Amino acid sequence: MTDTSERSITLSDQQSGPTGDQAPVISMIGTKAMLFEAPGAFTMAHQRRIWALIEAAESRSDVQELIPGVTNLMLVFKMPPKDPEQIAAWLRHAWDTLPERHIKGRLFEIGVQYGGELGEDLHRVADHAGLTPEEVISIHHGNEYTVCAIGSAPGFGYLHGLDPRIATPRKSVPSLHMLAGTVTIGGMQAGISALTGPNGWNSIGFTEITLFDPMKEPPALFAIGDRIRFYPESIVL
Repeated sequence: MTDTSERSITLSDQQSGPTGDQAPVISMIGTKAMLFEAPGAFTMAHQRRIWALIEAAESRSDVQELIPGVTNLMLVFKMPPKDPEQIAAWLRHAWDTLPERHIKGRLFEIGVQYGGELGEDLHRVADHAGLTPEEVISIHHGNEYTVCAIGSAPGFGYLHGLDPRIATPRKSVPSLHMLAGTVTIGGMQAGISALTGPNGWNSIGFTEITLFDPMKEPPALFAIGDRIRFYPESIVL
């Protein structure tokens, strides 16, 4: 895991790109890492452009590791770059010119036990959305989700595709012992908790799948570009 505790230095004060759109933010994290942050909202169009940056950066001989996130990409270099601005300019040009990269991942159909003790925030989500719990469940499993990045915890997939009607802010007081496998909503993102522990996302159900197994290869169940469809195995209101 990359140590980002050293100070961050923004490489450009550019406010807009060549087309007038808001420009990405590019920062040095310590001496050997550079963070590229896409402008604008979390959309699949932006995420596919991040995936295109990954493919382009993989060909660079100075890159040791690439760590994609939600509309961002961290480049870890083999050595501290001599000219960070030159690399930043390369990233900006790639962002402006590369076409979106479409990844045809696998489809996972995942059964969910909605509500009950393991989905205790279902009613909170319903109250926030002004809907019934049944409507929240129907909306949640009615969409297909795309795994945009893996991170935060081993095997955790950041999912795009949540219907805005059931987007719900994270809890101000997190659950202290949310089980791995809990199906969650955090803001505009859906997820499945990968590890048992404190978690501020809203629990609406539970699934028996294991997202991370260090004895398997690869250890993470999901990969970037995979798709997920949830379906109700049971509902407890």
